[in-house]
Amino acid sequence: MELWVVTIFFIGYLFITIEHQVKIDKTISALGMASVCWALLKTTNLTVFDIGSEGLEPINIEDNTSAIDGILLHHLGKVGEILFFLIGAMTIVEIIDMHRGFEIIKKIIKTRKKKKLLWILGVVAFLLSALIDNLTATIVLISIVRKLVPLRNERMWYVSLVVIAANAGGAWSPIGDVTTTMLWMANKVTPAKLTEYVLIPSVICFAVPFLVASFLPVFQGRLDIPRSDKTQAFKSSMPVLIIGFVSIIFVPIFKTVTGLPPYMGMLFALATMWFFSELLKPIKELDEDKAISFSPHKALSRIEMSSILFFLGILLGVAALESIGVLYNFANVLKETIPNQNIVVALLGIGSAVIDNVPLVAASIGMFQEPIDSGLWHFIAFAAGTGGSLLIIGSAAGVAAMGMEKIDFFWYAKNILWLALLGFVSGFLFLILLETFHVFG
Repeated sequence: MELWVVTIFFIGYLFITIEHQVKIDKTISALGMASVCWALLKTTNLTVFDIGSEGLEPINIEDNTSAIDGILLHHLGKVGEILFFLIGAMTIVEIIDMHRGFEIIKKIIKTRKKKKLLWILGVVAFLLSALIDNLTATIVLISIVRKLVPLRNERMWYVSLVVIAANAGGAWSPIGDVTTTMLWMANKVTPAKLTEYVLIPSVICFAVPFLVASFLPVFQGRLDIPRSDKTQAFKSSMPVLIIGFVSIIFVPIFKTVTGLPPYMGMLFALATMWFFSELLKPIKELDEDKAISFSPHKALSRIEMSSILFFLGILLGVAALESIGVLYNFANVLKETIPNQNIVVALLGIGSAVIDNVPLVAASIGMFQEPIDSGLWHFIAFAAGTGGSLLIIGSAAGVAAMGMEKIDFFWYAKNILWLALLGFVSGFLFLILLETFHVFG
């Protein structure tokens, strides 16, 4: 029956990857796949395992269905930590956007030189994604690019390179990408070591494509003057932007000081942000003196619950495979077939360009048992985070850009793939050097 569980998982996963072709939302496939997998575990009395000092150890309980109930609750607890963390972070970002905090960033960028604008957008995307996650950073930057670059054929280049910068920026921060958040909350990495080892490779992954792109004809000369932007910031925009960033940055500090899981720090950050949002909200603002709703309840209604439910489904599906020992056994096969873990992780990164990186990292957490801050986890964080830039469909940031700017898959593969590959390989090789020589001890 283990084969049936694996088959159901891969059927569900297939429908996730061909979402646009079959016109079935990937959340439906993820939730359905997870439910059927756990139903098979429950109704067929499959033996569940735990990973002990000597490898897989069956959980010896007379009533095996009780064991499955217990292990499902265990995995649901771990998945819930990630989901509550994401809900808190997404709500904070929506509160900032509700107060037009990101308009402050728009006003700072005034250059008309194409090459200079490219680097400004890249640096902002790289840093912003480390604070608010790469998907949100990409969406914010695309809205800015639309105001500054009126011609669509030029704008596609800027947006595509923003995707590379945002994915690179998210790879070195525990709150910059869903996958790094997963690794942090699974106690596979610490923020300090993740930043130490992955920051410089991520900078290289971002800088190399931008350096090469700077010499391309599309980024030479000056931009045409864009249409005037009538959108204005509120009086609360700057305070809310600053408070939001400080609240998110405070999350790792909260964990270090209290020892509580990261999601508790994010919930505290949300409570802080909620309080100041209510305190700073103006009665009347710019839209024809009409009262505007600044309630965080509005921000809660704007977060993508479909994404949260997708993560719930895919993570519980992977947990089912982990519980019957499939991932552990597959890891052993990989180690015997490809002894060099760097090659395995590099393939994982390239695979994330085709397959969503969330389940790949979730599977890796179940497959490998290396200790916290092992070099393997740093490689996985970098590869899964930046490998998605190789194709436009390989990351949430890329999919968002594809939808917002109607970027063609083959146009991206022809014009951007080679740039992203240069950055990925350069950063990965540099990370190998850092880990090999234990530069940071």
